[in-house]
Amino acid sequence: MYEAFAYLYDVFMDNIPYEEWCEYLRSILVEEGVKEGLLCELGCGTGNMTELLMEAGYDMIGIDNSEDMLDVAREKLYELEFEGEPPILYLNQDMRSFELYGTVRAIVSVCDSLNYLTDSKDVLKVLKLAANYLDPGGVFIFDMKTDYFYRTRMGDNTFTDVREDCAMIWENEYDEANRINSYNLTLFDRDEDGRYVRSEEFHTQRAYSIEEMRALIEEAGLEFVASYNAFTREAATETSERVYYVVREKHHEGKLYI
Repeated sequence: MYEAFAYLYDVFMDNIPYEEWCEYLRSILVEEGVKEGLLCELGCGTGNMTELLMEAGYDMIGIDNSEDMLDVAREKLYELEFEGEPPILYLNQDMRSFELYGTVRAIVSVCDSLNYLTDSKDVLKVLKLAANYLDPGGVFIFDMKTDYFYRTRMGDNTFTDVREDCAMIWENEYDEANRINSYNLTLFDRDEDGRYVRSEEFHTQRAYSIEEMRALIEEAGLEFVASYNAFTREAATETSERVYYVVREKHHEGKLYI
């Protein structure tokens, strides 16, 4: 879970072209007939994509299991000018057991949030909940990093990132047999007295093959629509570094809102 890193996340992730990613995501939503309405983002983090989708005209719910990440998201939200209720509802929930008040037009999850589920049973839980909370014919769009990415990009490498008031050491260890990537983050953040406060966090992610994901999607009762090589409409391959999955609700009757 993101704790200390939550408050530095936007600093170190400033290389992510969120606007471009949002346009790509929105183009898929529009293709699937979701031009407006209520959307839910799982693993919304500090709300960067959530806000962009809101600005694109969607009514947004953001869900994350890190209260620290949501604190940052809410702080940014209240910097916006709006009247009445906040335009985004942020909920502190685990995506493996998330609850909504009703169905939504679409569910999205980006920035490899689902890779943090290292047990396929947990991935299945999320997919089943998505099937439950989607409108008839609604879509679930999510991205995942691949085994190829972890092997060729992360591996057993160490990365450093030094900024004016903070720094990060990012140590990786990839278990190819189990396709588990372990991250050890060492953070240094300058406080008001000019001293650097050190903290550490440990994260794990798992790679899933397209075949595994397709089987889980179908087991959850969802329709597999496409697996794209990220930011294209080309079919994902063994050398794709990030895959976008598009799945659809299959008009299930008598849904149970858990």
